[in-house]
Amino acid sequence: MLINSQNIVPISRASRNFSEVAHLAEKTGEVFLFKNNRPKFRLVDVDALPEIEMTAAERYEFVARRILRNHRAAFLELAK
Repeated sequence: MLINSQNIVPISRASRNFSEVAHLAEKTGEVFLFKNNRPKFRLVDVDALPEIEMTAAERYEFVARRILRNHRAAFLELAK
């Protein structure tokens, strides 16, 4: 895998200023987060990936499912 050096961000910088890293991912399509001088994570702009094509409704459903999964206990409590 070839990594553009302009798209490399240390994970410590990403944790301090995620919005800056997200903006870079929007601009370039992807950012590689390095931990201990090695690639560890890849932050991808979903809209920029041709292999991940989703309609707006599919994106909303994807996010909604993640929210429901992460906060299931709270939603069950509210449903009582």
